[in-house]
Amino acid sequence: MLRRLLPLIVFLALAGLLFAGIRLNEQRDPNALPSPLIGRQSPGFSLPRLDDPSLSVQEPELRGTPYLMNVWGSWCPACRIEHPVVEAIARAGQVRVIGFNYKDERGDALRWLGQFGDPYEFSVVDEPGRTAIEWGVYGAPETFLVDSHGVVRFKHVGPLTWDLYRQRIVPLLEADTGATP
Repeated sequence: MLRRLLPLIVFLALAGLLFAGIRLNEQRDPNALPSPLIGRQSPGFSLPRLDDPSLSVQEPELRGTPYLMNVWGSWCPACRIEHPVVEAIARAGQVRVIGFNYKDERGDALRWLGQFGDPYEFSVVDEPGRTAIEWGVYGAPETFLVDSHGVVRFKHVGPLTWDLYRQRIVPLLEADTGATP
């Protein structure tokens, strides 16, 4: 009798494991790529501003208040999708929004902002993409939340959504003593 039930027992055990694996995978954020930067000081940089390349921005200058660093490019179709959300976040004034123009031609980037609107306090330019490598950027769009002490608290790959902003970023801003939401 046990010999007849053994295949059924093995099948049910494998089906149970498969079901458990599927349920665990559903609970994970598909856009959450692990970043070794989370909980660490943000990588330093000195990059030119998009609006005036004669001016440069150094990462330590951004400390004191939290900021979202939004990686974007005029060549990026998904950046158009998230752009209204980035604009609304900037208008809300809860956090500084800094643009990180990635592997883009200056003229194309300026035209894109002219066409779709410029929600950024300013944008820095990383045309060769070297600084992006230090930040662990895979592509655009990507967004980092850096706290008031310069520590990376969050990274999102893909377009930002309002739900993501409210559920994941706002609580981190509220936890930051330098935040003003």
